[in-house]
Amino acid sequence: MPKKGEPRDVRMLYLIEPEFNKQRLTWSDRTSFAVPAGNEVSFETYFNAFPASYWRRWSQLDSIVLAMDIEGTATISVYRSKHDGTRVAVGNYEAADQRVEIPLALNNFEDGGWLWFDITAETDVRVADAAWCSPQEPKEQVLADGTVVPPQPKQVAVGIPTFNRPRDAVNALHALAEDAEVLSSISHVLMPDQGNQHPADEPDFAAAEAALGGKLRMFSQGNLGGSGGYARIMYEALNTTDAPFILYMDDDIAIEPDSILRAVQVARYAKQPFLVGGQMLNLQNRSQLRTTGETVDKDIFMFRLAEHAVYDHDLAKYPLGYVGTPEEQMDPRKITSRPLHRRIDVNYNGWWMDLFPRVVAERMGLPLPLFIKWDDNEYAFRAGEAGFPTVTWPGVAIWHMAWADKDDAIDWQAYFHMRNRLIVASLYGPDTPDAMLRNMMKSTHKHIMCMEYSTMAIQLEAMQDFLRGPDQLFDILETALPKVQAIRKDYSDAQIVASAADLPAPTGAPGVPTRNIGGRLAKIKKLPWAAKALLHQRKPEDRAHWEAPQLNLTADEARWFTLARVDSATVSTAGGTGVAFRKRDKALADDLLEQTKTLYDEIKKRWPELRETYRAAMPELTSHENWGKIFDEQ
Repeated sequence: MPKKGEPRDVRMLYLIEPEFNKQRLTWSDRTSFAVPAGNEVSFETYFNAFPASYWRRWSQLDSIVLAMDIEGTATISVYRSKHDGTRVAVGNYEAADQRVEIPLALNNFEDGGWLWFDITAETDVRVADAAWCSPQEPKEQVLADGTVVPPQPKQVAVGIPTFNRPRDAVNALHALAEDAEVLSSISHVLMPDQGNQHPADEPDFAAAEAALGGKLRMFSQGNLGGSGGYARIMYEALNTTDAPFILYMDDDIAIEPDSILRAVQVARYAKQPFLVGGQMLNLQNRSQLRTTGETVDKDIFMFRLAEHAVYDHDLAKYPLGYVGTPEEQMDPRKITSRPLHRRIDVNYNGWWMDLFPRVVAERMGLPLPLFIKWDDNEYAFRAGEAGFPTVTWPGVAIWHMAWADKDDAIDWQAYFHMRNRLIVASLYGPDTPDAMLRNMMKSTHKHIMCMEYSTMAIQLEAMQDFLRGPDQLFDILETALPKVQAIRKDYSDAQIVASAADLPAPTGAPGVPTRNIGGRLAKIKKLPWAAKALLHQRKPEDRAHWEAPQLNLTADEARWFTLARVDSATVSTAGGTGVAFRKRDKALADDLLEQTKTLYDEIKKRWPELRETYRAAMPELTSHENWGKIFDEQ
């Protein structure tokens, strides 16, 4: 059940109360609830429906058992869905003051589908300990080389690296301990602390530590980025624990504790070991599922939606059972929940939540020393090539700020995006980088039109560091970020002012569009805008506009077709905490573009050599010994 006090949209991730109900359901804990006589409730919801197609495809099970304790008299209606969301009635089961166990086959879920149940209360009813259960203990797993992995206990080492988010980190520790069943399955909590603002200094840290019952281990180290934090977790989990599973989680998240237990059970009952990825719910819009699954396009080597997946699905507006009207089903612009019933196949999962069977970590080594970005992709690719795929599992999720609400494509993180994209592409990407470089050049031109010169400058540094080869990756693990920050400080687009009100009032830019055009004709409608933008870009800038911005734009309004037609503008940060006063400088843009083209040409020329060099370095870059030396120096 939802936690007490959750708003209605979040409650709809757990239960649906029909509008015709005369009374609300009540619950005093998270594993039982009361339904007044004559009322109904449906559990066709994200956290309580059973993702049957995933269990059919990836698990040892061919059936499950729906079990619950009933006090009072009720009808339990069980349903399943097809891959397109069509509902199929499975059966009605009368229950009166008894333990109910309903066996359900998994043979109808090849391409997709969920199982769920509704309760109709004939008298006042109390339901407790409802669960989707296995009819058997997990069996051994046999790897491709014949190695037998015996059934594993229900235990996991949870790792959460933290950097200057002491409040978030302590909140996460509290969440791990709030469910006794979940806590009993956590063998260790491993937390590398990489900042100078420490969780241990929070007033309630001692209480959080005590609630974990001696399971928490903290590791102080320098800022080695996400990859350094997660590498430390895997290093310690393998060297100092016997945990059969290792679960990565971010610190800046809100946790549904039961997701931890679900991920462990998925891994225990898997046909063969694989990485169990948790989905991301939007921390700032908590009923929104950010994505159902992603993949990396192996041609341009960039993230994209996996086939049949969706972005930003609001489960309060469009619950799991909303399949739409016939008219909506015919219109691709209309939103329904049909795609959520299709099974999605991915090739990686973000490390906001990702579980690794111990055998995978033992065979694959530690993450690459990439600091941040693409380390999760690379590890998934490495594991996939060794026969350990990744599955993004519905109903296993945390809440995290959506990346659309961040500036990571243009701020200091752009260096790591560029450098690490090239590194990982050299390891797993195309034989030739042509399509990828064309895609990068498209982004380069957008950066020019948006006056994002600091982004271009640090991307130049990223390409140069890629060309320098893999031998320096450990050496620059702690120094790359300060270097990037030093480069950015000299560019106006990277200098954040508290508010546009602290600058002169905007002078205006008549005729320049600030609103996007949507619909099927959007690209055609934008052609005149593009033509005008190109004409403006060919002219020298008018530096009179450097004194006062022409426009004040939100982050959403700061599109290329707007910024390309002005010589200055303020642009708010994605989080709304300040603005950057961007100023067009044609000579600077031309110089940065020429440097970029030169480096693209060098990357293309040296691609075969770089691929061999980076691949040859993999054993050293991922070894326990080399990472151990880094940790010993901290």
